[in-house]
Amino acid sequence: MENHSSCPMKIETGDAGYVLEDVPHLTDYIPNLPTYPNPLRSNPAYSVVKQYFVDADDTVPQKVVVHKDGPRGIHFRRAGPRQRVQFLLLPIIRLILVFAKGGPSLLQVYFAPDEVHACIVTCGGLCPGLNTVIREIVCALYHMYGVTKVLGIDGGYRGFYSKNTITLTPKFVNDIHKRGGTIIGTSRGGHDKPKIVDSIQDRGINQVYIIGGDGTQKGAAVIYQEIRRRGLKAVVAGIPKTIDNDIPVIDRSFGFDTAVEEAQRAINAAHVEAESAENGIGVVKLMGRYCGFIAMYATLASRDVDLCLIPESPFYLEGEGGLLEYVEKRLKDNGHMVIVVAEGAGQELLAAESLSSATAQDASGNKLLQDVGLWISDKIKAHFAKQQSMPITLKYIDPTYMIRAVPSNASDNVYCTLLAQSCVHGVMAGYTGFTSGLVNGRQTYIPFNRITEKQNNVVITDRMWARLLSSTNQPSFLGPKDVIEVQKQEEPPAQTQLLDGENSKTADN
Repeated sequence: MENHSSCPMKIETGDAGYVLEDVPHLTDYIPNLPTYPNPLRSNPAYSVVKQYFVDADDTVPQKVVVHKDGPRGIHFRRAGPRQRVQFLLLPIIRLILVFAKGGPSLLQVYFAPDEVHACIVTCGGLCPGLNTVIREIVCALYHMYGVTKVLGIDGGYRGFYSKNTITLTPKFVNDIHKRGGTIIGTSRGGHDKPKIVDSIQDRGINQVYIIGGDGTQKGAAVIYQEIRRRGLKAVVAGIPKTIDNDIPVIDRSFGFDTAVEEAQRAINAAHVEAESAENGIGVVKLMGRYCGFIAMYATLASRDVDLCLIPESPFYLEGEGGLLEYVEKRLKDNGHMVIVVAEGAGQELLAAESLSSATAQDASGNKLLQDVGLWISDKIKAHFAKQQSMPITLKYIDPTYMIRAVPSNASDNVYCTLLAQSCVHGVMAGYTGFTSGLVNGRQTYIPFNRITEKQNNVVITDRMWARLLSSTNQPSFLGPKDVIEVQKQEEPPAQTQLLDGENSKTADN
């Protein structure tokens, strides 16, 4: 996919080191756009809410823990429905006070409801909550803003030019949040910028909602740039979707809570199997291609896990202090053990033994992984088969596709609703080229390039990983030189260092 960073970021600075990384707006490249009264001012559901509308100057800091003499740091634009203060005649002010309960303000949007032609597309792998996000975008457009033309793009990015669309209405999406998957289909790859933007232009679509992971958001950034180059009045907005929780900046991605909760079922089953047999071992493989957040949080939540392996923390099998030695010691002490391994852990060890290509990729550009759970299981079995003095019973459980196919739980359903509604508010206000996300507990609009510039990873020199090590009592498998090297790679700027590190984004101290 081509470079998507050609458009410069909008930066505003202020006193005490304040920096706003702002998102683009339609008025940046289309002058003299008309505005329209915001339909929310006459919506009875919001007439009783005090200060429902977000002030134009509201921003959210990326980091909330700083030194007293340090800079205020990076901020993002706060999400929500917008308003603008204008001078009005007194009788009109009174009318608005009674009608909107929002004060003497002229509420504005950049789209008239009857001119909006919106579309929604889901890309990449499945994730709990996809249907909830689709449902809430549709319902927010219909019930909050009076928009009646919403299309679902069938089958991911390639659906723009190779498949039919699906008409989405509140009735059609009413109960889809109770089902897993995505009702409009998904696929990997298929990003053809000219064909996609031609389809958007030919269909008269002026709002594009794109739900997907970092690769999908990179594609969304490219689409936004082409729409801007053509001067189209069309907004592109993203909602970050990755079950692995590997998208940076945001507190967490939707579906993550559900994944951790569902992983407990597999870990509990592995524990029952292991505890019921002499020298029983339960091995559970969880999702986590490049990061181990699901494995780490599922392990901490379970308290039945004796060993957790993630991509960020290297390990070795043989020799003193190795994995096999620890497994043997744990069995002698407890008589059973449970191992949780993220799918991306130990891939360098598998690659060293395998003749298959280590550079093979799927349609989204993700590295194709070998089955580390099966590999570790075979290595453990072979190790104890040589000894003969300690027979083991090992059960391997791989629930990955079961976990990602379930409906979202209550927590993720609420989160998906907030993401979707915030995204719609931003689009109707004319913002574009942004992703809707939660930062320090506040809904924000984040520029595409901040979402796609790097991946979020578990920091193994952080307190959260130390909590896991103390819970499982496993060794870190790191030598003194390894620790120093990792600390060099992960050391943040001194003045903005978080007290509890990056792993604390989804948990309190």
